[in-house]
Amino acid sequence: MKIAITGKGGVGKTTLASTLACIYSQDHGVFAIDADPDMNLATSLGVEEKIEPISSMQYLIKDRTGADSGASFGEVFKINPKISDLPDKLSYDYKKDGSLKLMVMGTVEKGGDGCVCPAAVLLKALLRNIIVKKEEIVILDMEAGIEHLGRRTAESVDTMVIVVEPGLKSIETTERIKKLASDIGIKSILAVLNKCSSKEEQSFVEKKLNRIDIELIGSIPTDKNVVMSDMEGKSLMNYKDSKALQSIKTIAKSLEEKLKKEN
Repeated sequence: MKIAITGKGGVGKTTLASTLACIYSQDHGVFAIDADPDMNLATSLGVEEKIEPISSMQYLIKDRTGADSGASFGEVFKINPKISDLPDKLSYDYKKDGSLKLMVMGTVEKGGDGCVCPAAVLLKALLRNIIVKKEEIVILDMEAGIEHLGRRTAESVDTMVIVVEPGLKSIETTERIKKLASDIGIKSILAVLNKCSSKEEQSFVEKKLNRIDIELIGSIPTDKNVVMSDMEGKSLMNYKDSKALQSIKTIAKSLEEKLKKEN
């Protein structure tokens, strides 16, 4: 399964991504990929070590592409760099047993770099290799702009899960994300409602999603344990009585069953 998780800032997509990665890693090998410029996935997993983003590894970028990350326009560099050995070399072994590997992609920060530069080329090639060629489950924590996904990579993503919260702004963002995802070839687009406080809120969101043809696959209740996990720098998996955790476990099962049927 290759699952991309996105949504507007603050809706809880990173909490969902990290918790799904932990849940699936109990029975499968998992790659958890932080492809959001905010780079909070490691913190959400409770990782205290500082993980260097791949986008800032100047020595690696030059070695694999033949040019520095800030190469000027027109400078020659490899657009198909060798990256098959990198996923295992650059990933952080979260459980120390290989069952959950974490990679922090980072972002191209120089304003004029755009998409066609050595750093961006390396990131996209690496991401494609993991999504297309790796047998492990892949959980991608994306930004709303889904900048790292090109058309060829997106075609191998099994589903995009958009995290929404009660309110029209979140629904509007969801509709924009759906268009972006559809434009690059993602066929399965689902939604998860987070920070839900009542049946009325769930009904409101579900009706709005139905109008834009997006299935709501699950709902996560408002839960103080999510706040505590963030404050204490721990994974939500540590809070066994968390209602949010139990809901995400149900969502994980539903996702797995749905994708098995579709494939």
